[in-house]
Amino acid sequence: MKQRINAFRRSDLTDALLPSRHSYLIWQMAKREVLGRYKGSALGIGWSLLYPLLLLATYTFVFRLIFKARWPGVDDHPANFALNIFSGLVLFNLFAELVGRAPRLVVDQPNLVKRVVFPLEVLPWVGATGAFFHAGLSMLVLLVGVFAMQQSLPASALAAPLIMLAMLPMLLCMGWLLAGFGVFLRDIGQAIPPVLNVMIFLTPVLYPASSLPQGVQNWLGVNPLTLPIESLRGALLMGQWPNWTALLMYVVIWTVLASLAVFAFWRLRPAFADQL
Repeated sequence: MKQRINAFRRSDLTDALLPSRHSYLIWQMAKREVLGRYKGSALGIGWSLLYPLLLLATYTFVFRLIFKARWPGVDDHPANFALNIFSGLVLFNLFAELVGRAPRLVVDQPNLVKRVVFPLEVLPWVGATGAFFHAGLSMLVLLVGVFAMQQSLPASALAAPLIMLAMLPMLLCMGWLLAGFGVFLRDIGQAIPPVLNVMIFLTPVLYPASSLPQGVQNWLGVNPLTLPIESLRGALLMGQWPNWTALLMYVVIWTVLASLAVFAFWRLRPAFADQL
C-alpha cells in the first residue's frame, strides 16, 4: 500500500493538478459537451447568455422594483443595482454549473470506467473547462454593461480574469470529491440543487458583505465564493484592485485541499466499476 501511495504522489497527483499530457483530451471533451448541449436548438449557444440575463432581470425586478431594495454605497440607479447583482451571478453560476454536474461526472461515463483505460481524474477538468467557457461569455456581457454605464472600464478590470482563475483549485476540489462520492451516494446529486438554491442567499450575490453585521461577515468569510465575488465586484464597479495576498492564500489553501480531494478520488476509483 505504501508503494501505491508513493507512486500516486510522484505521478498521478502531478497529472491531475497539471494535466498537460491530457490537455488535448480535456479540450475535445469539453468542446463536445458544450456543442452537444445546444445541438438542435434554435438559439444554440445564445442560451448560455440568455439564462444569466433572465436571472438578472428576475432578481432586479423582484428586489429593486417590488421590494425597493438599494445597493449600499452607490447611487440609486437600477443599472447599478443590476450590475452589482450580475457580477455576483457570474461567479456563482460558474460554481453552480460545475458543482451541479460533478456528482454525475463519473456515473454518466460507465464505458470509460469499465472498458477503457482512461484518466478519470480529468473529468472535473472537463467540467471546469465548460463552466469557465459559459462564465467567460457572461463576463463579456458584464464588461459591456459596466462600459455602457460608466463610459469606461477601470484599470482594475484587468484583474477580472485572474479572480476567475483563482477559483479553479476550489472548483476542482469540489469536482473530485463530488464525482468520487457521487458514484456511491447517488443522493448527493439530488441534494445539490436545493443546496445551491439556499446557498445563493448565503453568498454575497444579492447584497454586499459589508451590509451585514461584523459577526455575520466573519462567518460569511467561510463561504468559498465570498472572496472572489467581492473582489470581482470591487475590481469592475469600484475601481479597486483585489487583495492579492488574500487571493494568493485562497489559491494555496484550495490547491492543498484539491490535492487531498484527488487523492481521495484515486483511492475510490478501483470500486467505481462495481458500482456502475
